[in-house]
Amino acid sequence: MKIEDLLKTSNQISETKKLVLNLIVTANHLGDQMQDVLKPFGISPQQFNVLRILRGQKGKPASLGNIQERMVSKMSNTTRLVDKLIDKGLCQRIICPSNRRKVEITITETGQELLKEIDPLVESMENSFSEKLTTQELTDLNYKLNELRNTD
Repeated sequence: MKIEDLLKTSNQISETKKLVLNLIVTANHLGDQMQDVLKPFGISPQQFNVLRILRGQKGKPASLGNIQERMVSKMSNTTRLVDKLIDKGLCQRIICPSNRRKVEITITETGQELLKEIDPLVESMENSFSEKLTTQELTDLNYKLNELRNTD
């Protein structure tokens, strides 16, 4: 469906504005799909992102700052997200014995198991989203999106 039809407008829209609107609408669409996949597990996309970051640490603890740097959505309140994951038993906070101000986070076995359950569902959603594109088109689109983000 064309963006004009989706927005129910007959006004002329510049190609630049169409691009921006298409990116926003598509990002929201993907976010909704991700939320639908994660809802039965009682976690948000941001919490899922934190768990994946912690799993990527391969057993090494991560600081809150390190997690924040790697978040897909930089607007997230990392401390609050981690607190909720701790309450659910999916990660744990470790206080450094030599410097009590230093707090690090690790994923728990329960968190690892949850990700193993969720991963195939997320992968299926991602694959169904991109199945209309060839491998070369995916490569080209990823390249162009990287270019758009690196405009500074």
